[in-house]
Amino acid sequence: MNTRFEDRTDAGERLAAVLTQFRERPDAIILGLARGGIPVAAAAAKALYLPLGAVLVRKLGIPGHDETAYGALAWSQGRVVRLLNKPLMSRVLEHGVRPEWLAEVEQRERAELLRRVERYPGISHELKGKTVLLVDDGLATGATMRAAVEAVRGGGAGQVIAAAPVGSVEAEASVSRVCDAVLCLHLPGKFRAVGSFYHHFEQLTDEDAISLLSP
Repeated sequence: MNTRFEDRTDAGERLAAVLTQFRERPDAIILGLARGGIPVAAAAAKALYLPLGAVLVRKLGIPGHDETAYGALAWSQGRVVRLLNKPLMSRVLEHGVRPEWLAEVEQRERAELLRRVERYPGISHELKGKTVLLVDDGLATGATMRAAVEAVRGGGAGQVIAAAPVGSVEAEASVSRVCDAVLCLHLPGKFRAVGSFYHHFEQLTDEDAISLLSP
């Protein structure tokens, strides 16, 4: 398999090609993790004739090493789900990161999450008993996907499947412990940043995400 994707739309179409058992299923819905997972989810939903929505998530990055998540926040059904990697937090605190720095990160990300709640459509779908396909553009640590899984479970989802074009072996293992199935098209032995597996990996704006989610 070609290990690089042209862009998020290409990645979503390729995901859809291996998720055909969900095509036109009346009990299924695809939710993209905002923001990067939304174009991937939109392309997959279009190909599979499934409704599209989103889960609002925010990574809690270690100060100075923002790409490494010590936890994540997700919004669902009017509440914020908070997921922490406590062993990792203990290690970073031992290495001189101060607790108040982590508190500042969480405060900032929580504020951004709640700001998006006010703007984004497609985040309040009825999930009770549904098969929910959670889609992101990649699984680096798995933190945001795990928070999203917990959020949709809290919303009453029946079956939860996590899907991403690319992921680290560690993230795939971590996510598989909390959902019914995980699908990663590419699990490289040496994982780099998610964007390194795409030819085009632009930062998405609120407007980009909102336009994809708008009916």
